[in-house]
Amino acid sequence: MARAKANGIEIEYETIGNKSDPALLLVMGLGAQLTAWPDELVDALVDRGFFVVRYDNRDVGLSTKLDDVGGDFLTAFAALTAGEEVEVAYKVADMAADGMGLLDHLGIERAHIVGASMGGMIVQQ
Repeated sequence: MARAKANGIEIEYETIGNKSDPALLLVMGLGAQLTAWPDELVDALVDRGFFVVRYDNRDVGLSTKLDDVGGDFLTAFAALTAGEEVEVAYKVADMAADGMGLLDHLGIERAHIVGASMGGMIVQQ
């Protein structure tokens, strides 16, 4: 695995396959590391002609942890439920920018993008 500086953080990532093949960025969901993408799936994607990139989202695995920003989930959830604005350390859009920053770091201009669970929300950004 490798680490890239992108979007103000460090992102742990792995590439598999031939870089000249079409790129496929895999974005995992809440709290899951890049290794949650089964190797058998990744190998099958490579066998079908993709250059696969998978990575740990911020605050997950070996990517940058933002432990110092704190926050209380229950308080934030109650405020959101009441229709109040909540200040957060980062948003889904920031997580999407992390993936794009990783692609930039790798010199990839175009990629297919697939997300699982919260990763699906990230890729829609």
